[in-house]
Amino acid sequence: MLIRQTVVHDDFRTAADMAADSARELTLLRESRITELVARAGCAGPAEVPWHARSFPVLAALAPVMTSPEGEITYPGDPMCLYAALSVPVDSALRSARLGAGTDVPFSDLCPSWGKPPSKAHRLSAEHGLPSQRASTGTSDATVFDPRVWDAEARAELRAELRRHRPRVFLVSTVSPGHRYALEMARIVKQELPDCLVVFGGRHMDETMRYAPAKRSVVLEYSSTLQAIDDRRAEAVVDFCVSGEGQFALDLLMKAIALAMDLDRTRATVGEVVRILRLFGAAGIRVPGSSLVCALDLDTVHAFPVSGEKLDLAALPSPYQGFAIRSRFPVFPLPDGSPARTAHMTVSNACPYHCDFCSESALVVGGLKRFRGSPAETALERLCEYVSYGAEAVFFDDSIFWTGSFPLMREFCALLHAARTAPGPEKLPEGCRRWITDEGDWQRLRQLQFGCQVTADLLTTLHKEDEVRDLLVALRDAGCTYLYMGIESMSTDVMQHVHKNIRRITDFPWKAKVRTALERIRDAGIPVGSSVLFGLEGETRKTIEETVYEVGRLVDDGLIMLASPNILTYHPATKITRAHGMHDRLDYHSPDIENRPPYIFFEEAFPGVVSRRLTEDDIWFIHEQTATRWGAIRNSAEPEVRKVEAAG
Repeated sequence: MLIRQTVVHDDFRTAADMAADSARELTLLRESRITELVARAGCAGPAEVPWHARSFPVLAALAPVMTSPEGEITYPGDPMCLYAALSVPVDSALRSARLGAGTDVPFSDLCPSWGKPPSKAHRLSAEHGLPSQRASTGTSDATVFDPRVWDAEARAELRAELRRHRPRVFLVSTVSPGHRYALEMARIVKQELPDCLVVFGGRHMDETMRYAPAKRSVVLEYSSTLQAIDDRRAEAVVDFCVSGEGQFALDLLMKAIALAMDLDRTRATVGEVVRILRLFGAAGIRVPGSSLVCALDLDTVHAFPVSGEKLDLAALPSPYQGFAIRSRFPVFPLPDGSPARTAHMTVSNACPYHCDFCSESALVVGGLKRFRGSPAETALERLCEYVSYGAEAVFFDDSIFWTGSFPLMREFCALLHAARTAPGPEKLPEGCRRWITDEGDWQRLRQLQFGCQVTADLLTTLHKEDEVRDLLVALRDAGCTYLYMGIESMSTDVMQHVHKNIRRITDFPWKAKVRTALERIRDAGIPVGSSVLFGLEGETRKTIEETVYEVGRLVDDGLIMLASPNILTYHPATKITRAHGMHDRLDYHSPDIENRPPYIFFEEAFPGVVSRRLTEDDIWFIHEQTATRWGAIRNSAEPEVRKVEAAG
C-alpha cells in the first residue's frame, strides 16, 4: 500500500474554536508576504507591484477520450465541464490582476496568470485547434490545452506547451473514459516539470471520490485516482483531487497554492499548501457549495470536505469570460452552409430522472440545482453575453431543458422572442443592453439559433397535448432550431427498466410515445437529433434488432435528422454498474488498453467497461446494422468490414 493514512480536516464544515487567532495569523502572513513582495519589486506600495513580479503560469487541460480520429466519434462543443470549473478561479485571478496586490484582493500577493481575456476581434475569429495550429499567444486561450484526440501529436504538443509555459500548476478535467489519458498527461508533466503541482477534477472525480459526514471518512471507488495510486495500479503523479461542486473549492485551492508558493515563484510543496488550507479553514473562511479537496503528500491523504451555502448557478461567473467560443456545431448551419459558432450553456446541474445507467442523474450528482432568483431573465442576460462574445448559436447542455419545467421554458422563450424581435437594441432589457453594444451583436441576437434536450414522456404523457404543442411553437418562435431526445431503446422489454419511461401505460408503449413526441416536434417545424443506447437491462439480440428496425422507420418517415448509436458504458457511481458487479472491476487507469474496432465506433466505449449484456459480436452487429439501416442519418463513420480469418 502506498497511502498509509487519510487525515480529515473538517474546519471548512465546522466552526473553528480559534477562528480569531487563525484569522490574525492569516492576515499577518499575507501582510508580511506583501511587504516582502513590494521590497523585492522596489515599489512604493502593493498596488504598484508590476504584474510580471507577482504572476505565475498555469495550464489547464481537458483529458480527451479518443486515441485516433480515424472513423471515430468526437465530442462536439467546448469542454464546458473544464470551463465551468475554472469560472470562479479565473474570475478571481482576472480581478486580482486588475486590482494589484493587497490584503483585500482575492489573490493577495502571488497570482495565477490566465493571460489576457480575448479581445472582441480575437473572439470573432477564434477557431478550434492545438496551440500550434492557432494564434492565441498572450490570451487566456493559450492557458487551455484541449487536444480532443490523444495521439503522438497531442503528446508532443503537450510537452512543447509545458516547455513554453513552464506552469507551476497543471489542472486536468476528466471523464472516466479519459482518465487513463489524464494520468498519462500527469506523468508527462512530472517528467518535464517535477515541481509542478497536478490537480485533477471533472466528472470522474465527482463519481469516484466523496465524503461521508457520518463516518468522517473519504469514500473512494475502485476506479478513483487515489485508490488506483494506493493499489499501485497508477503512479503517484497527482497532487490534488477535487470533487463535487468544485468551482469555489478550486478557487480556494488555487489561493492556498499562491499563498504557499515561494515569492521567487518556483514552487509550492503539497505539505505547505495543506498547511495554508488548514489555516483557511481555522480562520473561518467558508465558500459556497458542497465539495471535497484531497491532497496527496507522500504517503498521507489530507482530505478537506467543504460545505457552505447552497450554490446558485446563476451567480457563477461566465465560463466564457476568459476564453473564446471555439465550437462549430453543424446542426446550426449559417446561410452559407457553414456551421455556426456555438456556445454551450447550462441552467441546471443534473437530470431529475433516476435512470440507473446515467451519471447525470441528480442521485449521482448529489442533488438538483437550477438558476435561482429570476432564472429566465438571468439566462437571457447570460445568452446575450455569449452573443457579444461572437456566439451565433447556443446549445443548452442541461440533461433536460429547464429540468422539464414548462413554466420556466415558456417564460424564457417569451423573453428571448421579445428580445429577438425588439425594434432595436435600445429596447432590450437593461441587463442585455450592456452586452449588445454594436450592430454585429444585434444581428447575431436577431438571427440566433438555439437547441436543447427533451424527453418523450415530457412531450406526451406528462402534459396535455395542447400544452405540448403550444410549448413547441414557443420554442420555435424563440429561435429553437434543434432538439435532442434520448430514445435509448425501442423495445418495451428494455424500457420497462428505464426511469425515463415513468408513466407506463399499457396502450401507450414507449415506442408509441417516441413516435408521438417526434411527430409533435415535426409539426412545429423543429429538426430532431436522437441518441440510442444499446446494452441496457433486458437487452438481447432480438431487442437490438427491434430497436435498429424501429429507429430506421423513424428515419424513413423523416422524424429524426440524426441518430447516434451508443453502447452502455459503466460509469463508476451508477446503479447499473453495481448491479452488474462491475464497480470494483472498471479499468479506467491502464495506459496500454487497446481501443480497437468495434469499440472505437462508439462514444466512451472501451474493452472491459461496456455492458455485460453485449458480446463483442453484438457490438459489431450494432455498428454494422445501424450504419446500413440508418444510413447517413447515423453520426459516425462508414461501417468497417469485419476481418474474419478463414478457418484452417
